[in-house]
Amino acid sequence: MKKLVFGTILLALISVFPIKAMAGVDINIGISLPLPPLIVFPAPPVVVVIPDTYVYVVPDVEVDIFFYGGWWWRPWEGRWYRSRYYDRGWGYYDRVPRFYYDVDPDWRGYYRDRHWHGHQWNHIQIPHHQLQQNWKSWQNTRRWERWGTWGVESYQPRPQIQKQELRQQRQQQYQQRPEVKQHEQWRQQQKRQPQVQKPQGQQQRQPQVQQPQGQQQRQPQVQQPQGQQQRQPQGQQPQGQQQRQPQGQQPQRSQPQGKPEGGEEKHNR
Repeated sequence: MKKLVFGTILLALISVFPIKAMAGVDINIGISLPLPPLIVFPAPPVVVVIPDTYVYVVPDVEVDIFFYGGWWWRPWEGRWYRSRYYDRGWGYYDRVPRFYYDVDPDWRGYYRDRHWHGHQWNHIQIPHHQLQQNWKSWQNTRRWERWGTWGVESYQPRPQIQKQELRQQRQQQYQQRPEVKQHEQWRQQQKRQPQVQKPQGQQQRQPQVQQPQGQQQRQPQVQQPQGQQQRQPQGQQPQGQQQRQPQGQQPQRSQPQGKPEGGEEKHNR
């Protein structure tokens, strides 16, 4: 009976632990920030592409939900979130996505009036499954330029200089929002904290990385036997004694020849 109870408890812990682990991952990705409220969709939403961009928007909800680069994007309270799904899995994104400043902030009014800056906008609604299957190929083949210039009649693209000026204006306007300023201050504080902690981690890791390199550099210096072998010919005084023997012409003496051999043995030791 005890084994059965213990097995039941163990099985319960195993089944609960991954859920807690996943929750911890979500918290880390969100950096302890609140997540945006979920939106219940009765069916996968349709989208439209904004002229002059490859950014798709969900037009039939009150909040801004974009699709770009394989991600769903959503601003909320001065922060940005993204997910692989349109209705769940939102995670905090620590900057403004680069596509956002290409989006006209008045796109909703143009969508309702079916006009884009004074021109008829025959926008087409794209089902969810077509978007998921084709968004990448549409972007690679520049589909929307070839398809009637995004559906805008008498459409003329803006010059590149004018596009850059509009991006700068939209960026300045976005940064002036009170909720954006508040979040930017918080983000700068978060950036300063890791900068103080990183050098400590680097100091701890530096000896571990440099030790093998230092050992490899010191190995040739420690190899003294090679140096000794090179110095032996210079320090071989017995050879000099052997060269002086013919000058003295003393062939009967055998002891001087034995002494240098013994001296060499001591020197090698």
